Amino acid sequence: MIRNSHDLLIRKWGAQIKGHTFPCSVGRAGIAKKRFEGDGVTPEGTWNLISVMYRKNRLNLNSNQNIKIRDTWSDDPNDPNYNKLSKLSNQFSYERLWRSDPIYDLIGIIDYNLPKPNPGRGSAIFFHVWRKPRHPTEGCIAFSLSNLKLILRLLEKKSKIIIKA
Repeated sequence: MIRNSHDLLIRKWGAQIKGHTFPCSVGRAGIAKKRFEGDGVTPEGTWNLISVMYRKNRLNLNSNQNIKIRDTWSDDPNDPNYNKLSKLSNQFSYERLWRSDPIYDLIGIIDYNLPKPNPGRGSAIFFHVWRKPRHPTEGCIAFSLSNLKLILRLLEKKSKIIIKA
């Protein structure tokens, strides 16, 4: 695929879009073909940003996709809602989106293993706020909050997210 300036290119140590360069964090197992749920890999490939969610009580953004206190993202291959937005449940494993730390104050959801998820192939691949610079993730791509806000503003509807090892 030929990369356009409006595409976001993500590599192990940084991301580029429209002439801007940003440091980032990727999965603890690096960038590669995703093998299974929990492998720590950031999935190599070309993806689309499908939605943005945020904590309205912490950020003032122009979006109606608010993260609510009971929101979760299913990471349990046995869950019929695997790799989808869900509500708190004791029956299946999940990622809680409402957290005490700022990691999920702003998230961009990419279409990895969507819209028809293959159970066990990986879930909850987001853009989110990093714990600290370059600290590895479980497979997501993380940025500083200010850089994540700018990246989400720079992305266009036609932009692709290109993740390369």
